[in-house]
Amino acid sequence: MDPTVDTSFLPDRERDEQIQRERERIGAEWLEMQEKEKNEEIMVAFCYWDGSSHRRDFKTKKGTTIAQFLQKALDMFIKEDLIIPHFYTFQDFIKTRQMGKTGPLWQFESVGEIRVRQDAALDVGESHPVKVVLRSWYEKNKHIYPASRWEPFVPGKVYKRTIDDLNTI
Repeated sequence: MDPTVDTSFLPDRERDEQIQRERERIGAEWLEMQEKEKNEEIMVAFCYWDGSSHRRDFKTKKGTTIAQFLQKALDMFIKEDLIIPHFYTFQDFIKTRQMGKTGPLWQFESVGEIRVRQDAALDVGESHPVKVVLRSWYEKNKHIYPASRWEPFVPGKVYKRTIDDLNTI
């Protein structure tokens, strides 16, 4: 037997157990970090969309689901003309930096919303507030602007301005 031969490629129960313990430690650390982040508070600007556009702010945690927010606010949640399903959390959109039709859906860590492209047609002040509407109002008015432009959110879809959007500039 030659003691200088490299045997690191051979199975080693002790080494495999050490690697498994390290994976479990890193996984637990990651879950702990996620829980800590979910408990951070954020302010969500929204308007009750009944045609009056009264803007409101709502303080909540990043781990709050859209459904929990809507139980406190109302019924439907529209951001950037996208109807957001209730089971998403704000953290889902913050972490993935989900893009809407005109830029990031949310950027809580910055003062103002950063637009991907410069466009004078977009408002330059605050970001577009979330629209909160009663589902009954939406069903009654979905054929009328602006509800006629709202579409269900699809993860992974690339949202951008359409030809119709550009004609309204």
